[in-house]
Amino acid sequence: MSARGAAWLLLGVLVAAAIVIAASQGGEATPSERARDLAAEIQCPECDGVSVEQSLAPTSRAIRADLRRRIAAGQSDDQIRQAYAERYGEAILLRPEGSGLGVLVWGLPVVLVIAGAGALVLASRRRRHEPLLHATDADEALVENIRGDRGTRERAE
Repeated sequence: MSARGAAWLLLGVLVAAAIVIAASQGGEATPSERARDLAAEIQCPECDGVSVEQSLAPTSRAIRADLRRRIAAGQSDDQIRQAYAERYGEAILLRPEGSGLGVLVWGLPVVLVIAGAGALVLASRRRRHEPLLHATDADEALVENIRGDRGTRERAE
């Protein structure tokens, strides 16, 4: 393996390790952290594309208070999301569910980025392995003739 290949392999291992560490972190969230995370996942019913966490609308304030009450009552995050989806419809959730259309919405861009990166790698490898074009004897003779003509004209002037 070349040094360049080893560097790419090392970079891939580091990225994979960072993803695993980020995914495994978290542990048990406090009730306020849970409420904040849920508020970031629920869209304000009065605003377009703004989460309840970011919105200052009265409805968003009421939802944030309701989230804290539901968490204190012992409801799980999934139960809370489901309650809001039943009340307002699936569009209230800013993160689509992990199956069906939700997987397509979140997974397709990732697949396209990975495929694009792979295509770039293949194109660069193919380009390196293509032989360079070399000038034929006729090409070199033509260049020499042109150089000779130019030199003759420059001397005449």
